[in-house]
Amino acid sequence: MDRSLHIGQGVSVDSSIVTWRFDTSSGPGGQHANRSNTRVEASLVIADTDLDDAIKERLEAKLGSEVRVSVDDTRSQTRNRDLALDRLEDKLAKALVRPKKRRPTKPSRSSQRRRVEAKKRRSQTKSHRRKPGRDD
Repeated sequence: MDRSLHIGQGVSVDSSIVTWRFDTSSGPGGQHANRSNTRVEASLVIADTDLDDAIKERLEAKLGSEVRVSVDDTRSQTRNRDLALDRLEDKLAKALVRPKKRRPTKPSRSSQRRRVEAKKRRSQTKSHRRKPGRDD
């Protein structure tokens, strides 16, 4: 069950440092569900990984010092372990993605003109509601 968690370009974590916990799944079932430890909880302590310090800091800032994933989707412990590794991999990869920088934009000249014209029309409409004879 040794596989690497590929969490970015050239960045991977050895799955042997993942801590496993097994338990019975919740929900209805029979003898199989009540007696089989098919629910899987995988946890990874970020400080134990052999990643660069900058990557560790970014992961800890977004996810905390320990990342946990719990899976009880299938009746098979092996399949649930694979799903847990996949979800752990996805969680770590998403935490490493840097958000795009926002580039401030200015409203176009035509949109500014439309806004001013709309304000003038609205003002004209309201001025027609006034009583005649008042000069403001």
